[in-house]
Amino acid sequence: MMWINKMIAGMLPYMPKNLVWLFSKRYIAGKKIEDAIEVSRQLNKEGMMVTIDLLGEFITKLHQAEDNKNEYLNIIETIQKAKIDGNFSLKPTMFGLLIDKDVCYGYIREIVAKAASYNNFVRIDMEDSQCVDLEIELFRKLKAEFPANVGLVFQAYLKRTLGDINQLLDLQTSEIPVSYRLCKGIYVEPEKIAYKKYAEINQHFLEDLDFMLKNGNYPGIATHDKYLVEGAYKLIEKYKVPREKYEFQMLYGVTPQLRKSIVDAGHRMRIYVPFGNQWFAYSTRRLKENPAMAKEIIKALFFRG
Repeated sequence: MMWINKMIAGMLPYMPKNLVWLFSKRYIAGKKIEDAIEVSRQLNKEGMMVTIDLLGEFITKLHQAEDNKNEYLNIIETIQKAKIDGNFSLKPTMFGLLIDKDVCYGYIREIVAKAASYNNFVRIDMEDSQCVDLEIELFRKLKAEFPANVGLVFQAYLKRTLGDINQLLDLQTSEIPVSYRLCKGIYVEPEKIAYKKYAEINQHFLEDLDFMLKNGNYPGIATHDKYLVEGAYKLIEKYKVPREKYEFQMLYGVTPQLRKSIVDAGHRMRIYVPFGNQWFAYSTRRLKENPAMAKEIIKALFFRG
């Protein structure tokens, strides 16, 4: 079955977009901000917070960065007017990180300042290994000016991650904890710098989470892995962490039953709600990351509803 899944994953980029959308709409709010608002409002009604994310990354021209900046400023205004219980996340390569890091910083600073004006929050996503140092540097600068309004993502499969978290302990205060999203990691990286085996990635995820909780960080525990959820429960109990000092995070449309069990147990849950015209690239990448999702494509194609 695995070879069939991989074959479908390889074919997906060449399929008609309308066909791919039948699969993708389960994991993407839609193509417009109104779609994200509708999905977010329903999730809020179900007791969950959201993170709004405009799809896109790795631009090639700086004028694209300015367009993305302006779109994010509009997104923040629109989401605030809609009274959505949610914050925002963005990928620095959408703003020219690998073209001109100073221009990138300026655009993202505008976005964080806009969010801060509403007492809201922006998460800086972590991208592939060539971006890590640049994104940590970006985060440090923003955190100094907007201590309560910006957070960062760490990827447990990178061998450097625990050291990076440790190096940022100087940002931690009792009044304003440093906010991190901790995930496994999605980019294909060489074995020299990244753990590859399922068990060792999980081991380091829990080690990173242990360090965060022990040192008073505010972690967003981003996983769909039941083993890691149960491991997180044990660490939360170990350190007697109040429920307002951490949250679980999941992708829209993924493992809804596990998600419900976490919410029903009284834990805070935030759902990543992606939307935008770049949905096709997002969908094809997610399938390459997890070829087992191919069975969902088959269901979508033959069992519509």
